[in-house]
Formats: sequence, C-alpha cells, structure tokens
Amino acid sequence: MGVEDRTGSPAPDDPVGYFLQDMTFHGRSDRTKSAYERVLREFEAFVGTRGTDLETATQRECMAWVHSIRDEHAPSTVASYASYVHRFYAYMTQVGAFESNPMALVTEEMDESIDSDPARREISVPEMRSFVAGVGHPLERAIIGTLLKTGMRVGECCNLDLRDIHLDDSEVREAYPTDPRGSLDGRPDSVFVASEPTRGDVYNDEERTASNKRKRDTVVPIDDELKHLLKSWLAIRPDSDSPALFCSTSEWGKRATPSMVRSFVAERAAERGWYRAGGDAAENVTPHYFRHFFTTHLRDRTGDRGIVKYLRGDVAADIIDTYTHNWGDRVREVYEANVYRLL
Repeated sequence: MGVEDRTGSPAPDDPVGYFLQDMTFHGRSDRTKSAYERVLREFEAFVGTRGTDLETATQRECMAWVHSIRDEHAPSTVASYASYVHRFYAYMTQVGAFESNPMALVTEEMDESIDSDPARREISVPEMRSFVAGVGHPLERAIIGTLLKTGMRVGECCNLDLRDIHLDDSEVREAYPTDPRGSLDGRPDSVFVASEPTRGDVYNDEERTASNKRKRDTVVPIDDELKHLLKSWLAIRPDSDSPALFCSTSEWGKRATPSMVRSFVAERAAERGWYRAGGDAAENVTPHYFRHFFTTHLRDRTGDRGIVKYLRGDVAADIIDTYTHNWGDRVREVYEANVYRLL
C-alpha cells in the first residue's frame, strides 16, 4: 500500500513519507517538515543497519540511536531529535499504522536525565523565595510563580488561556465569567495544561507562537500562593480580545511570548548575578531552569517520581491515566503537602 492510500488502517510502504504528508495536511511549515524528514531519514537508516525497520524497531534500537548521536550534538539537540522520532511513532500508532511507540520510554527517561543535569546552578528554596520577592510587576510575578509552582515549560505557560484556570474565588468569577474547561469541573484551584497547541497553528481562535510539548493533557493544582499571584495579575490584566491568561501591558493586550518571558527573567536573574550574556545552562537562570528547580525540589520532598512526572506532563499513557483517575485523592494531596513556599 502506498503513501496515498488512506482507507482503513494505513500500512504505508514509506512510513516517513506518510507522516510528512499528514504534516502537510495539518498545516505544518516546510521548514518544520524538512527538519523532521532529515532526522527521521537518519533514524530510518540507522535502524536499517541493525537489521530492522521503522515498524519493527524496538526500544533497544531507539536507545542505541540516541547514544550514537550524543557525541555529535548538544544534549538539548539530542532531546529535540529524539522528540521528533517520538512524535512520529506516537502519530503512526494513533492512526493504526504501527502497534507501539518504542521511543516513548526512551524520551521519558531522557527528559529527566537532561533536566536534572548536576552541573546546573544549585539554588535553595530560601534563595528562590528572595528572588521572587524582588520581582515587582504583577505579570512577571504571576508568570515566574506559575513556572516555579507547576514546572510547565515557558511555551506552555504562554499558551495558557483564561479558560485553562479554575480559581475558586467570587471576585475572579465576577470579573471573568468565562467558564473553565470541562476538564476542570470539580477541580477548583487548578490549571489545565493542554498537549495540543502547536506553533503557527490557530488554537482557541488565536495563532500560537509556541508549541506545547506534553505527552498528554495535565491538570495541575494551584496552591494558595500561586492563587494569590494569579489573582493579583488578573486584577490589572488588560481588557483584551485575546483569550490569553498572560498578556503584555507594554504591547497592550498581546499574548505573552516565550521571548518576552525569557527577556524579563534574564533581567531579573542578572540583577542577582544569576545570568550572564553568553553564559550556558550551568550558569544562567532561565525559564527552563524553573522547570529543573520544580523537578528537583518537589521530587526530593515527595519521594514520588510518578507524581512529579505526571505534573511535568512527561509520563506514558498508563501512568498518567492512573493519576488522572486519582487526581483529587493523590495528586492534590501530595502536591499541597510538599510544594515549597515562595512568598
């Protein structure tokens, strides 16, 4: 069956070509498709040298390929390339062309090993608390607080819409009567982090400048400190046509972008000697550092790697379903009992 045959469960002769054609149908840019094709063809050639093909490749072939490219690329690039292969397999599994995703567990473990790089600057909770106290603007405080309290990526934070938060507060409900997502029903004081938004796509009636990288949708608790920061921000949020939770007060009402967040985080971190132009990840505090901070401190406090992986959006379907079904009993209780204080 060729790439063009789309009846029933596909069995394409050229799986990469099939995937790229579907990327075209979904409106992905030529630049994005070119990047995917280069990586996927290299991976396809690699598994071919090991006597297998894309459909029958196992986790072991995926691990061997990742190992083979580590000497040529930086860890962040290796992680990006592995994510391309992971997304390829996830899609082909979803449409029924392949039976499993051998890259899923590999990327899950990679994400943690890269983010917990021991060479990174070590910042204590009291030091981070002092840093947050020095941030004056409600928008900056709310965004930094969200990143530190939830562990989400900067793009995921910028992609949050008003409908993605459910604050149990009468004043907020009166000022923002928009109903939250159905996934937040019965889950007051929580935030929904979707897996869907993709850079360049229109999502909730607005074109996005960043992609979410979650493996699955995630609901994260909002504790009293983050609730306070969000409420303070919402009290001054511009009256905007954008559905964005976080929007600029300088470019009035425009959705916050990752570059904007990186810029003000760099400025605030530089004031404390935590950022230097030209510095690397081991030296500089960036929005991604906050994800590392969240992972390290919450994992140490809870001793529950599964819940931390759930909150980060990194876990496989079977694990995330377990925490989804036990959200109120386990995730919120463990989170609220262990999350660090920042205010």
